[in-house]
Amino acid sequence: MTIHDLPAVNATLNALSAIFLTAGFIFIKRGNKIAHRNCMISAFVTSIIFLICYIVYHSYRFYVLHIGPTKFVNPEWFKPIYLTILITHTILAITIVPLILITLWRAKKERFEQHKKIARWTWPLWMYVSVTGVIVYWLLYIKFPQH
Repeated sequence: MTIHDLPAVNATLNALSAIFLTAGFIFIKRGNKIAHRNCMISAFVTSIIFLICYIVYHSYRFYVLHIGPTKFVNPEWFKPIYLTILITHTILAITIVPLILITLWRAKKERFEQHKKIARWTWPLWMYVSVTGVIVYWLLYIKFPQH
């Protein structure tokens, strides 16, 4: 594995996070609090590993290769759609961090009513960020590879 494999690793980590989030949602709806907790912690750890890999990859591109992020150029007609997905993904990825931390903290402190109130917002936003992360990778490297 090389540094150039990290975009695929990041997409995989985002997909795993979405799977853990989905399983955690299903488990809490079924009343299985322990499985829910384990899935949500797994989603959190997966997201942290993603963030580390993301920073390593983009730092390498910037500081070692002296290039910025991969740009979406072709096809031109799809660029506005791609940028809409990327911009919403990026803004929500930044926004979701404090929400995740507050949600997990409230659960850890067993403030479950407060936890549920914020989790109603945290979960769908976190899921959106995880899924759109995979979509951004697929569009940029698989469907419309940018060279």
